Amino acid sequence: MWAVVTGNEPLEPTLAAGSIVFPREQSRARLAAAAVPVHVALSVGWAIVLEQVLTKPNAVTGAVSGLGIAAVDLVAVGRRFPRIAALPLLPQLADHLAYGATVGYVLARRRR
Repeated sequence: MWAVVTGNEPLEPTLAAGSIVFPREQSRARLAAAAVPVHVALSVGWAIVLEQVLTKPNAVTGAVSGLGIAAVDLVAVGRRFPRIAALPLLPQLADHLAYGATVGYVLARRRR
């Protein structure tokens, strides 16, 4: 949504995720295809981590955890990949907050 509003490439975050597998690839189709398993693995992996570490999960603790995940994904690891490092930070933080809040909410519902 942010990319559309700002006139940027809407698929750039997807292509950036694909560049984790193919750092020098220029084909949009290959990068987009590579992004699918990367995104699934990262999303499921972080959800498993949150399931283990959140003793009282809810949307708020999940959202805060999403910021921690953003620090790892975007700063510690992402800076090693030029396409990820080039992404606008605020939309990426918003995505991580939303992801964490969603996982926290789902975990809370499952534990009831």
